[in-house]
Amino acid sequence: MAGAACARDQGTKGMNESLPASMRCVEIAEPGGPEVLRPCTRPRPEPGHGEVLIAVAAAGVNRPDVLQRMGRYPPPRGAPDLPGLEVAGTVAALGPGAGRWGVGDRVCALLSGGGYAAFCVAPEAQCLPLPEGLAMVPAAAIPETFFTVWTNVFERGRLAAGERFLVHGGSSGIGTTAIQLAATRGARVFATAGSAEKCAACERLGAERAIDYAREDFVAVIDEATGGGGVDVILDMVGGDYLARNLKALAVEGRLVHIAFLGGSRITLDLLPIMLKRLTVTGSTLRPRSIEEKAAIAEALEAEVWPLIVAGRVAPVIDSTFALEDAAFAHARMESRAHIGKIVLTV
Repeated sequence: MAGAACARDQGTKGMNESLPASMRCVEIAEPGGPEVLRPCTRPRPEPGHGEVLIAVAAAGVNRPDVLQRMGRYPPPRGAPDLPGLEVAGTVAALGPGAGRWGVGDRVCALLSGGGYAAFCVAPEAQCLPLPEGLAMVPAAAIPETFFTVWTNVFERGRLAAGERFLVHGGSSGIGTTAIQLAATRGARVFATAGSAEKCAACERLGAERAIDYAREDFVAVIDEATGGGGVDVILDMVGGDYLARNLKALAVEGRLVHIAFLGGSRITLDLLPIMLKRLTVTGSTLRPRSIEEKAAIAEALEAEVWPLIVAGRVAPVIDSTFALEDAAFAHARMESRAHIGKIVLTV
C-alpha cells in the first residue's frame, strides 16, 4: 500500500508540472440574458483538502445555471462564481488528504459551481466513477439530475414498488430521469409535459400515461387512471397554483415533494385536504447541502442506480450538445423549453 501511495503522489506531482496555469471558461459578465455568458481565460484552480482537480470533458446545463445567470440564484459562500453544477472528465491532480481517486481516473462529479471550464475542483466524496461503457457527454448529464431525483423521490418521497408516481415536467432532465428510475424500480408512472411530442417521449421512457398540460387537466386524468385513488408521490417543480391541484391528485397518505417553483413560491393554502388525507408536503434544495450529505447521496446512487445504468435499464437522455464557448446558445435552448432531456457543453 505504501508503494502504491508513493507512486500516486509522484504521479500527481508530475501531472501538476505539466498542467497549464490558465484555462478556458465561461463567466457571467453581469446579470441578464444568455448573451451575458462570456468566454474568458482564468487561472486554473488548485484542489484543496479532500478535493480533486478534474480536467473537464463535458458539463451539464441546468435550470439553476440559468437562474444564477439572471442574478436570482447566487452561489453558496465559498463556491466558484462560474456556473456549472455537474461535469464528467479525468482526475488531473489530488489535493491534500484526497485518496480515493488516482490521476487519470474517469469520473463524473456534483459541484457547487465552476463546471463551465476546462478544469474544476470537486470534493472527492462528490465524485463517482463513470459507469462502465458510458461516454463523457451522457456521464456529465448524470450528477445534478440523478442526485436530485434520488434524494427527493426515493428518500424524501419514499416511493416504493407498486406505488403510483406523478412527475411534472416529464420531458426535462429531472423528469426523464425520474420516469426511468421510478418505472425501473416498480412504480406506476405518470407525467405531465407541454406537447404531444414531449408526452410521447415520456411514454417511451416508461410513463404509463403522459398528460399534455396545455390541453388536459392532470387532476382529472389522474383521477380516471387510478379509479379515484390518486397517486402516492408527486415530484413538483412548478409550485404556484399547482399546489392545490397536486393535493387533489394525491392519494391518502400521499407525499408531495417540491424542488422548484417556476409558477411562483407564494400561495394561499387550504389545510383541510392535507389533514383529511394525512398528506406530507415537503421539498428540498441540493446545492447548499454539506459535503457529507451529498456524499451519502453519492453512495446510494453508486449502490442502487449505477448497476441500472451499466445494465442499460436507465440512461441520461441527451437533447443537444454545444461547445463550451457556445454556452449562450445552450442557455437559449433551455429557455425555449423546446428541449427533451439534458443539454450538455463539450470542452
